[in-house]
Amino acid sequence: MKKTSVAQLLVALAALVFSAGCYEVPVTGRRAMNLVDDKEVTKMSIGMFDDMKRRYRVSRNKDHNEQLQRVGSRLSKVVFWDMPDADWEFIVFDVPQINAFAMAGGKVGVFSGIFKIAKTDDQLASVIAHEIAHVTAKHVHEKLSRELAVSAVGTVGMVGGIVGGASGLTIDALGQVYGLTTGISGFAFDRAKEKEADYVGLMYMARAGYDPQESVKVLEALEMESANDPTPPALLSTHPTHPERILALMDAMPKALTEREKSRASVVGGSK
Repeated sequence: MKKTSVAQLLVALAALVFSAGCYEVPVTGRRAMNLVDDKEVTKMSIGMFDDMKRRYRVSRNKDHNEQLQRVGSRLSKVVFWDMPDADWEFIVFDVPQINAFAMAGGKVGVFSGIFKIAKTDDQLASVIAHEIAHVTAKHVHEKLSRELAVSAVGTVGMVGGIVGGASGLTIDALGQVYGLTTGISGFAFDRAKEKEADYVGLMYMARAGYDPQESVKVLEALEMESANDPTPPALLSTHPTHPERILALMDAMPKALTEREKSRASVVGGSK
């Protein structure tokens, strides 16, 4: 490739990201890249969620299902303006892993193992709000966009395709970002995205009238559950360490408590 072609490619990419390729993350206001089609991501995500319901047993535990529906309903009202077109669905999967996830389109899955560390509505709300925050912040879109931009550097024609609206999004690419190609335990983002979801989720749960201080208890319980697991050094881990996350939550707690106080009068019912 000629030097002029490379230069033209980089200029085109820069112009793309600067204009229509950017969006603002709710709550934090961070500017991030988005080169993929929102409707395509949502359509594929819904298909993947439906596939999970076919492959994994849906829990029949009455208490767990009622608790998730109760919490999910309250949180969905709070995030309405950040996900106005969501067709919300909250499912408990009969899987012993301590895990949960949310996907574009308002699809939320909770593995039955999560109830080991989230025993109250407030605690479950902290988990669900964190996962929903990944979606409203479009972390999947951002990761796909970065990969798409990197791949485009090697192909001049690809830039024209992106500018013209051809996102290059595939089921395989989306599955890798969600972690579905490596099993149901693979839902994870990098450390910066996890910390951002912690913060945004904390504000969401507070706005829904839940006690944000319970989020710290969830992380403490998670730390106890994973105490015997081999853990890589903090700087090498995709997730921040539990103490690191707890400190960040504590720093944001005064603001979250203020958010809760402002919203309590408009929230119907109490938390358990």
